[in-house]
Amino acid sequence: MRIATWNVNSINARLEGVLAWFEAAAPDVAVLQEIKCVDEKFPTEAFERLGYNVAVHGQKTYNGVALLSKSPLEDVRRGLPFVVDGEVDDQARYIEAVISAPIPVRVAGIYLPNGNPLGTDKFAYKLAWMKRLQAHAQALLTYEEPLVIAGDYNVIPEVEDVHDPAAWLGDALFQPESRGAFRALKNLGLVDAYMQADGAPGGYTFWDYQAGAWPRNNGIRIDHLLLSPQAADRLNGVTIHRDVRGEEKPSDHVPVVVDLAL
Repeated sequence: MRIATWNVNSINARLEGVLAWFEAAAPDVAVLQEIKCVDEKFPTEAFERLGYNVAVHGQKTYNGVALLSKSPLEDVRRGLPFVVDGEVDDQARYIEAVISAPIPVRVAGIYLPNGNPLGTDKFAYKLAWMKRLQAHAQALLTYEEPLVIAGDYNVIPEVEDVHDPAAWLGDALFQPESRGAFRALKNLGLVDAYMQADGAPGGYTFWDYQAGAWPRNNGIRIDHLLLSPQAADRLNGVTIHRDVRGEEKPSDHVPVVVDLAL
C-alpha cells in the first residue's frame, strides 16, 4: 500500500498539476493539507473519476485537510477529540479514517499550525495543538494496529533537516519547544518513516517561493509520516517526489510516499 502526504497549497488553484501527479503516481491512499476551501468546493468528482473515495474537512480560504483512498473509508473523524483549557478549536487541521485494505490501516492527515510569529498566541496555539495530537496518538496506539499519522507537521526535527539552520533559528518551525514536542510524539512509540527507510541529510520536502530557495536547494524537511510499530514493521521504503517542485505553478511542498507491505 502506497500512502502519500502532500500540502497542495490550495487544491483548486493547483488542481491540474495535482490530478496529473495522482494519475502518474497512483497512491492507494493520500492525505492533503491546505486545501483552502470548504467541503462543498473540494473537487470530489475529479478524484472519484480516478477511483478514489473522498473525505474532506475544509475551511474557507485557510487550512483544510482531505483524505482520499481507493479502498472504502470507515470510522471517519474530523478534528482532534481533545481540547486544551476548555477551548473549542474551529480550525480544520485533522482528519482520520480506517482504510479497509487487505488488512485495516488507520490513516490520519494533519496540518499542524505554523506558530509564527514567536511570542504570540499563534505559537502557544501550535504547542497546545501538538499536546492534543500527542494525547490522541497515545490513545490510537492502544489499538495496536497499523497506524500512519501523516502531514505537514511544520516542524524541522533536526539540524540535518534544513539547508541553512542559522536562517531558521528565529522561526517557530525550528524552536526547541516545537522539536521537543515532535520528539515526544515519537517517544510514544511512533517511527519517522523517512528516518527508518533512509535518514540521509537533505531529504527536503519544502522550498519557499522566495529568494530562489528551489534553484539553490535551500529546503527543509517538515512533511512527515509517523508510523505505529505495526506499520513500521511493514515499511518497504519512502519516496520524496521532489521533481514536482520544479513543475509549472507548483506548491511549495512536494508529495512524500511510504510503501507498506500489506
